[in-house]
Amino acid sequence: MTNLSVVLEDSARKFPDKDAFIFMDKHLSFAQINGAANQIANGLVAAGIKKGDRVALSCPNLPYFPMVYFGILKTGAIVVPLSVLLKREEVAYHLQDSGASAYFCFEGSTELPMGTEGKAGFDETDGCEQFYVITSDPTAPSPIEGTKTMGMLMKDQDPFFENVVTSSDDTAVIIYTSGTTGKPKGAELTHSNLLLNAIISTEIVEAGSEDKLLIVLPLFHIFAMTVLMNAGLYKGVTSVLLPRFDAEAVLGLMEKHKITIFAGVPTMYWGLLHYENTKFDLKAIAANLKSCVSGGAALPVKVLESFAEKFGVDILEGYGMSEGSPVVTFNQEQFGKKPGSVGTPVWGVEVKVVDKNDKEVPVGEKGELVYRGHNVMKGYFNKPEANKVTLKNGWLHSGDVAVKDEDGFFYIVDRTKEMINRKGLNVYPREIEEVMMKHDAISMVAVIGVPDDEAGEEIKACVVLKDGQEISEGELIEWTKEHIAAYKYPRIIKFMDALPLSATGKILKKKLS
Repeated sequence: MTNLSVVLEDSARKFPDKDAFIFMDKHLSFAQINGAANQIANGLVAAGIKKGDRVALSCPNLPYFPMVYFGILKTGAIVVPLSVLLKREEVAYHLQDSGASAYFCFEGSTELPMGTEGKAGFDETDGCEQFYVITSDPTAPSPIEGTKTMGMLMKDQDPFFENVVTSSDDTAVIIYTSGTTGKPKGAELTHSNLLLNAIISTEIVEAGSEDKLLIVLPLFHIFAMTVLMNAGLYKGVTSVLLPRFDAEAVLGLMEKHKITIFAGVPTMYWGLLHYENTKFDLKAIAANLKSCVSGGAALPVKVLESFAEKFGVDILEGYGMSEGSPVVTFNQEQFGKKPGSVGTPVWGVEVKVVDKNDKEVPVGEKGELVYRGHNVMKGYFNKPEANKVTLKNGWLHSGDVAVKDEDGFFYIVDRTKEMINRKGLNVYPREIEEVMMKHDAISMVAVIGVPDDEAGEEIKACVVLKDGQEISEGELIEWTKEHIAAYKYPRIIKFMDALPLSATGKILKKKLS
C-alpha cells in the first residue's frame, strides 16, 4: 500500500503542532491540515465518491489546496488539478475529458472570477454531478446560488479517517499538459510516481524539518505540487504560501519568515534581480537562503550568474515535465553542477539522447531526450494513440532536443515544436536567446519563427529592453550577427514592454507573432 497522503499523515504524527502552512497571518499546523483533509474525505465518501473516481480542484496557493488535495487522495479517488486561469469552456473540456464526478472551485475575486467561470463550465459538463465552492471564509454561505460549499461538506464530519487502500501503481493525480499543440492531455501519475519524486526532490533542495519554504509557483502545477508541497510535507518543512508572484511580496516574505528554500521559473528570478527598491535587507535574505532551484523553462546563464552575484546563492537548474512527475535531471550539489546545463539524471532514472530511429547519438550531438524509470507516467488518460507516440519500449519521448556532454551533463537545446526551419536549416531559439541576453541593453528576449515566402520560416526576436536603455532594430541585428552564425541571427526585431506569461510564469510563445 502506498497512498501519497502518507506524506501529510506521517508529519502530522511527528510534528502535530508545528506550522505546516503559513498564509498571511494564518498559521496552520500539520495536525490541523490533516484533520481538515480527513473531514473532507469523510464528506466525500458520504456524498458517494469512491476509489478511482476523478475529483477536480481549482484553487490558488491557499491552505485549502492541500486540505482538498489530500482529502481526495485519502478516499482512493484521483485529483485533477486545474489552472486557476481557465475560462468556462476550458473548465468544461477538462471536466469532460477527465470524467470528473465532483469539482471543488475557489470562489475567486472580481479580477479573477474563478467561481463564476468554474460553475459555468461545470453546468456545461455531462457526468460531473457535485460542485463545491471553496469560500475564503469556510463558515460563509455560498456566493453562487444553489451550490454547496467546502465548509458545508466538512460540517460535522469526523477529523479522523481510515485511508482507502491503494496500490503503488494506482493513479493518484491526472495532471494536464499545457497543450502547446492541440488540446491538453491528462497525464496519469501514480502514488509511487509522485512519492518517489517528492523524496528525490527533498535531496535536491537539501530540505530538513528546520527549513522554511516559500511557495509562489502555483500548486496546481506539477513543479510546485511535487518539488515543494509534497516534498515539504514529507520532511516536515514549514511552507509559506503566496498566490501570485510579485518581487516585493517575495522579498518581504523571505525577510520576514527567514526563508531557506525557494523555487521558481526563470522569469521569477529575473523579477527578483530587477527589483530596484532597497527597503529590504538583501544581505540578511541571502544569508538565510541556502537553496534555490529553477525549472519549467530554460534559465539564461546571464540570469543565473547575476543572481549568484546579488544573493550569494547558486540556482540549481533542473529539467522535468508533467509526464515525468516531474523531475528527470537536476544539477545536484553532490554530483557537481554546470551553468547552462540541466544536470544529470536523478536517482532511478535513465536518460539518453536519440536520433529519429531511437538510436543513441554520440556525445555532443543533438537528438531527442528520452528517459525511463519510476517517474514515467502510466500514460495519457484515455489517449491510446498519443501513448503510442510518447511511450515506446518503456522510454518516454520528451519532444525536447538535447545534447549530452562528456561528463554526462545534459543540455536542453529547445522544444522540437519550437525549432525554426530557415531555408532548410534547423535553428534553435534557445541558442539565439542565450546570445542576445548577453547584450547590456536587453532585459528579456523570446525568439520565434514566423512564416516567410522565401525562407519558409524567418527568425524574429521579441525584445524587452532594460529601463533607460535604447538601441535600434538595425543595431541589435548587427550586434547579434557578430556573435552567431549567419543563418541564425534574427532578421526581425520587435520591441515590447513585456512578454506574455502563463500562470506559472513561462513565456507564452504561442501568443507572440
